[in-house]
Amino acid sequence: MSRLSISDLEKRIQERAKASAEQSYTRKLLDQGVAHCAKKLGEEAVETALAAVGEDRARLVAESADLLYHLLVVLQARGVTIADVEAALGERMARSGLEEKASRARK
Repeated sequence: MSRLSISDLEKRIQERAKASAEQSYTRKLLDQGVAHCAKKLGEEAVETALAAVGEDRARLVAESADLLYHLLVVLQARGVTIADVEAALGERMARSGLEEKASRARK
């Protein structure tokens, strides 16, 4: 089994975004707009949550892969990179999760 990092997946999505919709599911999703991509992300999030509580490990792994893919497609559609997300996570790591969550509630 080959290993694929999130960064590798991001690069693949960027490459597939340049292909035609006849050749690329990613391009087809992007051509339908951010709202459609976000809807697909929401569907995958629900499927992942359901798999977490009611299905086997393999199903959870498969649904998680779908969720990550669709999240990266939404990020691509909005011009957000994994580096942007990592930077936000890095800023949050400077405090405890409870402190960080409380600071966002006050904004």
